[in-house]
Amino acid sequence: MAGAVAYEEQRRRQVEENRRKLDQLNLHHLSAALRDAAVAPRPSPVKSAKRKPRGPPPGDAPPRRSGRVASLPEQPNYRFEDTYADIEKKIRWGGSRTHSTRTDLIDRVYATEEARTYATDMAEELQAKLDPRHPSFVKPMTQSHVTGGFWLGLPKQFCTKYLPKRDEWITLVDEKGTESDSYYLARKWGLSAQWKAFAINHKLVDGDCLVFERIHQTRFKVHIIRQSSYYK
Repeated sequence: MAGAVAYEEQRRRQVEENRRKLDQLNLHHLSAALRDAAVAPRPSPVKSAKRKPRGPPPGDAPPRRSGRVASLPEQPNYRFEDTYADIEKKIRWGGSRTHSTRTDLIDRVYATEEARTYATDMAEELQAKLDPRHPSFVKPMTQSHVTGGFWLGLPKQFCTKYLPKRDEWITLVDEKGTESDSYYLARKWGLSAQWKAFAINHKLVDGDCLVFERIHQTRFKVHIIRQSSYYK
């Protein structure tokens, strides 16, 4: 029992001695300061840096662009008003003042079903009277044939049997004997280049019906039945 009391007394004195030495070295104040510093948030050096206020760029300053874009040539500044005026002008004049205003989309003719059927019936009657030695076919006109794209697709079966196997110029002869050339695309079975000129010169409209009579290998007599004849 006496030994245990002596040990406790010695331990108490050692603790007081250690505390006194710590007070002399101020170590407990230093540990408290370190603890507070670890808990308190430190401001970021980037955020604490003062930013200069950004004012409006001067009027003559070039627009900021990336290095890749800056190396490209300057592009024109398009305005919607200018583009719209351009489109309106092209529509009004058909793309050029020298072109017929009949190509203007506003002046399109839309055939009635009665007039379209009448022209087709008349064309088939005319075809039945042609020389049977001359292959022929009937082709009713739609908007894509006589306005806009001006592409005339021909019957595939007729093309395969009677027309050249390669692209070639074909001569179209109207009822007055006037000749026009149009380019035949064999793989697409249709007329492309210069068909537009034929359609415009002969004032073809939606609902008209044509009879193509092959009078030579690459030569056609073209008979025109007008949809407007329905009203006469």
